[in-house]
Amino acid sequence: MNELKVLYEDNHIIVVEKIPNIPSQGDKTEDRDMLTMIKEYLKEKYNKPGNVYLGLVHRLDRPVGGVMVFAKTSKAASRLSEEVRNKTMKKTYLAIVNGKMQEESAQLVDYLWKDEKNNTSYVVNENKKNAKRAELDYKVLKYDEEQELSLVEVDLHTGRHHQIRVQFSSRKHAIYGDNKYHGRGAGTGICLWAYKLEFVHPTTREEMIFEDLPEPKGMWKSFRIK
Repeated sequence: MNELKVLYEDNHIIVVEKIPNIPSQGDKTEDRDMLTMIKEYLKEKYNKPGNVYLGLVHRLDRPVGGVMVFAKTSKAASRLSEEVRNKTMKKTYLAIVNGKMQEESAQLVDYLWKDEKNNTSYVVNENKKNAKRAELDYKVLKYDEEQELSLVEVDLHTGRHHQIRVQFSSRKHAIYGDNKYHGRGAGTGICLWAYKLEFVHPTTREEMIFEDLPEPKGMWKSFRIK
C-alpha cells in the first residue's frame, strides 16, 4: 500500500493524506476510495482476518486532497463525530482563487441549497426550503498580479456541500481548476487543499494538529507552496 501517505497512527485513529480525485468513501461510481484503501492497509499491516473496522467521521470532496482522520474503533468514531457536530474539529484549507479579493480578510456567510440531481450547490435566499447557512473566514496570503490569482487560507466553520467552492465562485472568485463551478484552468486539477486539521484525541484528550501541504506542482508551484 505504498500509495497511502500515513501522517499518524495509533490504536484509536489514523491520519492520512487524501489523494485528489479519489472519493472519501465508496459511491455509485464504484471507483477506488480512501476508506477501502485504508482498510486494506490495516488488514495487510496487522495481518487481520475478516473485515477491518474503520469509521469515517468527515469527508472531503472527491477532487480535493489533504488531511483526513479516520477512527479505528467505534468509541473513537463516536467521539470524533461529536467534535464534528460541535464544530470543535477545526479544518483549514488553502485555495487559489480567481482575481483579487476586495478585502484581505473577511467572513463569508451565505445560504446554500443542494441540487441533488446534479450534485451541485447554489447560493440562495435564506427562506428557500432546505437552504442551509454556510460560514467561513478567509485571509489572502498572496496575490499574483501576472496570473490574476490569489492564494487564500480558509477556516471552514460549517461543512456544507461544496461550500468553499460555491461561496468563492458566487463572488466571481472561482477556485482555479474547478470545472464544476466555472474556475479557470480546466483539466489541471482543483487548487483546493485541506492542509491543516485540529482536534482533540478521542481517548488521550490531547490536542492534535496535523499539517500537510500540496505537492509543489502546477499552479501550487507558481505560488511556491513548499
